[in-house]
Parts: sequence; structure tokens; C-alpha cells
Amino acid sequence: MALTLTGLMLYAMWLVLGVMGLSFVVDLVKSFASGTFSSTTITSYLKDLLYLVFPLFLLSNMMPLDHSDYIIKIAYYIGALGVVYKYVSVYFKK
Repeated sequence: MALTLTGLMLYAMWLVLGVMGLSFVVDLVKSFASGTFSSTTITSYLKDLLYLVFPLFLLSNMMPLDHSDYIIKIAYYIGALGVVYKYVSVYFKK
């Protein structure tokens, strides 16, 4: 089974990874500037990759099982929007 991210699914994954990467860099710079850097900064993002991004890859690999071609795509897009919302909402709450 190969990873098949096509069309909007690929752009949604780019958006998810871009927002996560940008958030990681901003938090890393803030922690270095304030002198409070710890390994939990890195491990929290690795945990989010495992708990939030890996299921999106699993959903994309389950696409051949969905004969309607919509059910898993809808779940994938809802999951991608949820991850983006999780990271973007942190900056608007401040």
C-alpha cells in the first residue's frame, strides 16, 4: 500500500504541516529568547505528529476501502481542519 495524497488532500497536508512547523519555530524562538528552553517543547510537537498527523496518513491509506470515495475524504478534511484550528486558535486567544 502506497501513500496516496492527491489533489486537495495534498494541499491540506501541506497546510497542516506548515502551520505545525510555523508554530514550532515561533515557540522555539520564544523559548530561546526567554531562556526557558526545554526538551518538552520538542517532544510535544513530536507527540502531536504521532497523535494528529499520523491518523491523517492512515485515513489517506484507507481510501481504497471507501467505494463511495467521500466518507474517508470528509473525515480526512475534518481532521486536517481540526489540527489547523488547534494550532491557529492558540495565537488568537492571546
